[in-house]
Amino acid sequence: MEAFYEPIVKAISERFNATASEAYGEVTLTVAAEKIVDVLKTLRDEFGFDMLPVETAVDYFPKTEPRFHVVYIVYSTQTHSYLNLRAPVNAEPAEIDTVETVYPNANWREREIWDLFGIKFKGHSDLRRIMMPPNWEGYPLRKDYPLGYEEV
Repeated sequence: MEAFYEPIVKAISERFNATASEAYGEVTLTVAAEKIVDVLKTLRDEFGFDMLPVETAVDYFPKTEPRFHVVYIVYSTQTHSYLNLRAPVNAEPAEIDTVETVYPNANWREREIWDLFGIKFKGHSDLRRIMMPPNWEGYPLRKDYPLGYEEV
């Protein structure tokens, strides 16, 4: 692991019981879903990760516990460094706290994740469909979403 990341990984791991991994030179911290807001505040305020360029989700169906990971990639404009975070989310209820209080641009990203994966962001200011029509049934990026032409 690059020396730059060592104090960050150590601090987040100790304070929030996160686990760290590294692949292809990228560091990823896996944190409990209920701690994601505090972790991101710490990364922003103490370590200078002042941007959230990516927030998305992954569906691990048929695995259901946890079925989803919400993925956050934060960026520091001072050090030009990226850090990946993952927060596992169970299938029922598929929900996690919003991070729009930490990074306001998360508003649109979380609406997209809600619309396409069905993961609810608790405390979100305007959680409604953004990609699909308002009357759309289901969540098209879930792996069990019926495609219409082949059996799931």
